[in-house]
Amino acid sequence: MYAKKRRQFLIQGIPSLSIQILDGILLPGLSLKVDQSLVERILAGKTFYLDDDQKSCEEPYDKMLETGPRTDIRSLWEPARLQHLLILLLCSRQDIEQEEQIADFVGSEVLKWLDSNPFPCGPHYASAMECGLRIPVFLHILKLLKNLDPEDSRRIAQAIYLHAWWISNRLSLYSSLGNHTIAECAGLVFAGIVFRNSPVGKSWLKTGKAILKQEAYHQILPDGGPAEQSINYHRFVLDLYWYCLDFLEKNGDPELASLMPRLSAGEHFLSVMQTGKADWPALGDSDDGYAVAPGVIPRRMQSDFAPVEHKTFPESGYSVFCTQNGTRLIFDHGPLGMPPLYNHGHADALSIILSKEGLPFLVDPGTYRYNGNPEYRRYFKSTRAHNTVTVDKMDQAVQETGFVWSHAYSSRITRSRIDQNGMMIEAKHDGYAMLKNNVWHSRTILNDHNTFIIKDQFDGVGQHEFELNYHLHPDAEVTFESGWWRIQHGKITLYLTLLKGDSLLPFCGKENPLLGWFSPSYGMKSACSVLQCRKAGHVHAVEFITAICTGDVLSGRELEALACRV
Repeated sequence: MYAKKRRQFLIQGIPSLSIQILDGILLPGLSLKVDQSLVERILAGKTFYLDDDQKSCEEPYDKMLETGPRTDIRSLWEPARLQHLLILLLCSRQDIEQEEQIADFVGSEVLKWLDSNPFPCGPHYASAMECGLRIPVFLHILKLLKNLDPEDSRRIAQAIYLHAWWISNRLSLYSSLGNHTIAECAGLVFAGIVFRNSPVGKSWLKTGKAILKQEAYHQILPDGGPAEQSINYHRFVLDLYWYCLDFLEKNGDPELASLMPRLSAGEHFLSVMQTGKADWPALGDSDDGYAVAPGVIPRRMQSDFAPVEHKTFPESGYSVFCTQNGTRLIFDHGPLGMPPLYNHGHADALSIILSKEGLPFLVDPGTYRYNGNPEYRRYFKSTRAHNTVTVDKMDQAVQETGFVWSHAYSSRITRSRIDQNGMMIEAKHDGYAMLKNNVWHSRTILNDHNTFIIKDQFDGVGQHEFELNYHLHPDAEVTFESGWWRIQHGKITLYLTLLKGDSLLPFCGKENPLLGWFSPSYGMKSACSVLQCRKAGHVHAVEFITAICTGDVLSGRELEALACRV
């Protein structure tokens, strides 16, 4: 009853939105990269579930609240972002023949959604972020649908107002600052422009812009990398910034233009981190969400970044090795994530990923799911799931919940050099200093032409168990030949071995304990091969030396000579 009275009070105070005001608002520029088959599937009833076998919307929300979701609430929220309707609207501008059919469909669907989800009840108001992502869709519908009658337009404008009011009272601030905050402020910016002739609209606009300006220097690090230590959310955040910047400039407000250098640094970071033509490694959490919609890209600053041979990002903590035969190795020596909760970080200190000619070989495991399967959530975030060393079967930090970490580690580069043959970097982390008999792990990577030498060494106190893992892409085939593990992906091959008589054992898709799983996209997982070496001994007596030949296989004497340079 209280929620109903509050809603009635809010509706009575909503400023009117005239045709003249609406006509005066200019939409941001968007490029569309979707095919006709997607349009047909949306018109046939497809929405954006995160995968094909999860249908959380079939489980009543009140049941989720009582017992906890048996499936992931992200699958419930995803179609309610209504981004599929934005895709249809943009496609209708390119296809006159379907314009009327699409207009009828979009109008019907958005009104049906508003009828089914009265403010502020139900799951789709539980997250202010979700409200922030819907506001631009509502505005596009108001602007682009020509068949809306005045009452329907009023209802959609009312939804923009109520969504923005809700966000303004539930902003993610303080310890919860992150990509949620950026999405919420994007919603305030769009709603603020819509209602900028009213005091409340001006307040939303001022708040949204102020936080966006602040957070550009918090969430985007000076080297362009992500404070959250998540590549997927970095793309998401940057796109929200470009979206807002273009929208504001088109509507006579260039205030966020001062952020261009920071955004450009972010784009440069992503261009260097690309492992394929349009692929980024799944470092940190990823939920496959989009700032605007799948296949819809906001207008970004066009920059031609020079090809990179070797690059270190000191603040975000990544080094990229690039060889002449198209091999790219990314070395993670960064922090756990954004303090104080480290929500989207994984315990992957000193992990590596490696690709050749755009094909992945040594991979980050991805995310799989946030909710509904805590055992796998813990695994995909764990140190064991990454291409690094675990000590005493422990993570490098403590998983308090599915998102929150404690006892965060720190990592730092201890030495580095670049010469005519390649690059060498040594880094160290203190994640295992929390053990009773503490341990520090250092990893040195030497690149010489098309060969990599990786040396893992340890300092500290006492006897421990050490486990080195290398996770292979599920499409990579691995066989043992003449002392080397031959790894083939498509027509491309590389070779991996341990020096000093150590050996690796293969595993794939183990259930107990979990080992050898890869998530290609949110909600999906598949078994992958893992090459593992386990040792026990005094901390000073244990080391691993890995050789990876991405071109010709070197002789034992040549490898030993390289190892002596590490």
